[in-house]
Amino acid sequence: MNSADLGRRVGVPSTALFTDQYELTMVQAALKAGTAERHSVFEAFTRRLPEGRRYGVVAGIGRVLDAVENFHFDDEMLTFLREQDVVDGPTLDWLADYRFRGDIWGYPEGEVYFPGSPILRVEGSFAECVVLETVILSILNHDSAIAAAASRMSAAAGGRGLIEMGARRTHELSAVASARAAYIGGFDTTSDLAAGFRYNIPTVGTSAHAFTLLHDTERDAFRAQVDSLGRGTTLLVDTYDVAEAVRTAVEIAGTELGAVRIDSGDLLLVAHRVRQQLDELGATGTKIVVTSDLDEYAIASLAAAPVDAYGVGTQLVTGSGQPTCSMVYKLVARAGSADPAEPLRAVAKKSLSSKSSVGGRKWAARRLDESGVAEAEVIGTGPVPAELAERQLLVELVRGGEVIAREPLDAARERHMAARAGLPMSAMQLSRGEPVIPTEYI
Repeated sequence: MNSADLGRRVGVPSTALFTDQYELTMVQAALKAGTAERHSVFEAFTRRLPEGRRYGVVAGIGRVLDAVENFHFDDEMLTFLREQDVVDGPTLDWLADYRFRGDIWGYPEGEVYFPGSPILRVEGSFAECVVLETVILSILNHDSAIAAAASRMSAAAGGRGLIEMGARRTHELSAVASARAAYIGGFDTTSDLAAGFRYNIPTVGTSAHAFTLLHDTERDAFRAQVDSLGRGTTLLVDTYDVAEAVRTAVEIAGTELGAVRIDSGDLLLVAHRVRQQLDELGATGTKIVVTSDLDEYAIASLAAAPVDAYGVGTQLVTGSGQPTCSMVYKLVARAGSADPAEPLRAVAKKSLSSKSSVGGRKWAARRLDESGVAEAEVIGTGPVPAELAERQLLVELVRGGEVIAREPLDAARERHMAARAGLPMSAMQLSRGEPVIPTEYI
């Protein structure tokens, strides 16, 4: 990946306090013990996919790069840490000079992942890497969960339009991140203007029921909207009687009416009736948009309906029942000193529980079958087999503390469409199941 990020990184504040206290107390103890500068490798991965998911979607990499770049402690933050007695004086001095100067490799944004995939590899001193744990996981867990839900909805929509409209159903900052992740996962537009401004995502929106109720009659409301926004606007037709509203809409806007939106009722039945009525009135080019608590299952159930676009809110921005990906950030290798040339020693948590992990700095590649379809996620710590050399997944993101891999959001979106298309067809099934390809360690 290369090129500049085309999004607006406007007024980005420091991300240094988007962290847990124990990240800083570990640094304090490591500084005192003389181990803080040991060359270390951390990896972000998940031990399992969320229940029912057959693949994961990498989203948030661009936001992680911004967060790392803006991770620094200003005077006000240092004063807060001092007053709250979070860490001691020497640690505060270390934090005052903090800038990440290490290297980061990771799966490119939009790529798919599976259990064990080393989605992000962060390398540098122990102290400079460990403090990034919380903010990295916060971004990746949230954005990847939303992107996975969006991808499932996109697959269910079968090429029909998808509108992200969940801003009012989540935290205002989460809403912007959700719109970004949804776009990567296959959504076409967002209703959130902050997301449009920051990330250049196309925005849409016309009116709500309140606008109709404001006017003395539905006809007055439709006329006001058409006079203001033109005949190509989308009119909301289910405030009162749908059939009467459709008839009035076409009378006012003519057959050039852009679309009608249905927000309640039996969407399958109502959509068929509205399509028939529009066609009979000569508005054959008028599209039908449906909203109303949709998720991937509801979208799939409307496959036979004459629907042109779906608007999705609550279920999208909450990950359609899976709001996190359970990613973790673990130390997998470290040296005995700060020297990057010193051999690394693989380290890993060993326990009788499901929380054990595999040590060592890892590479990952996707093995394809003879038809070019993915058949396994292959992960290793030794030499990369020759047959997998051109199928490696990790790319360089940060070198010596400098971000080198920003890219337009459309590149991540296109990458996801290609990656999803390269999976076995069973990946598109909405029924619960195991990951669509296995993870193999060599």
